[in-house]
Amino acid sequence: MPGTRTVRNVHQRVVEAPAETVGALLDRLSAPDDPLFPTPVWPAMVLDRPLGVGADGGHGRVRYRVGAHEPGRSVRFDTTGDGLGTGYHRFDVEPLGPDRCRISHVLEVAMDTKAFVLFKLAIEPVHDTMVEEAFDNAERAALGGTLPHPPARRPARALLVNRLFWARPATVPVPPEAALLRAAVPAPDYTDAYRMPLPPGLARDPQAWRQVLPFPVQGASDRELMLGEDASHLDFRASVVIGEDSLTLATAVRLHNTRGRLYFAAVRRVHPLLARRVLRRAHRRAAFAARPAGERNRAASASPLRDPA
Repeated sequence: MPGTRTVRNVHQRVVEAPAETVGALLDRLSAPDDPLFPTPVWPAMVLDRPLGVGADGGHGRVRYRVGAHEPGRSVRFDTTGDGLGTGYHRFDVEPLGPDRCRISHVLEVAMDTKAFVLFKLAIEPVHDTMVEEAFDNAERAALGGTLPHPPARRPARALLVNRLFWARPATVPVPPEAALLRAAVPAPDYTDAYRMPLPPGLARDPQAWRQVLPFPVQGASDRELMLGEDASHLDFRASVVIGEDSLTLATAVRLHNTRGRLYFAAVRRVHPLLARRVLRRAHRRAAFAARPAGERNRAASASPLRDPA
């Protein structure tokens, strides 16, 4: 086909652990306790059913379907749609001895010239980083939670793409779970709320999100952390609310007098922008500070009480 380029990208790593151990990790791809995919810094693999032939999904904007699966040994994902091109990516585990194996990842995709340029400029550095971090996680999970070498480096171009395409807050109503906020400001003059996804690896304890805003804590529950201050001209409250798979920053303001109304008439023009900005920044910083998947999910598997983070 004229103008078509074929990309073949190969990564391999020798792991000092039995192939059965690493292969078992491979079979947990896309599961809630997926030990390999490097979330939450990079998008999680999400499928519409447990890993197996026919399961459909992807990670981020890359869409694919499981085309082949040999439990404990290999899995192939065939591309779907027009996003990346036509081809596949696959993981394989090959035994090299009783306590040694090789894990590999191969991406082979035919794409048009425009997609090829985009791949080389933006997608490939992210792809390379994600695969090497997945290999790091395989070693962590197989070798007791630590790496025998420095972790994979995140090149500047991959980090730039990560920043540009990081999830952005969605405007939503104040959630019903914001009980402390509603009780503190029962008749607000202003409210807003912004929501971010809460992927695997990010804290589900609202106290862990104390850094979102620099205000005193006014109340807390197992799903909500309320911050704020009172002044002569207005009362301000903001709650961090934890949902099943989301994080919401909700605000309520009560104005007391003319000075408060004049002050907030100016502030409300920039408040939504600032609220979204601080939420997105805190969300990304928390992702980069989270424990790697191979470390946290090994600990979770070893304990009868699952760590929700």
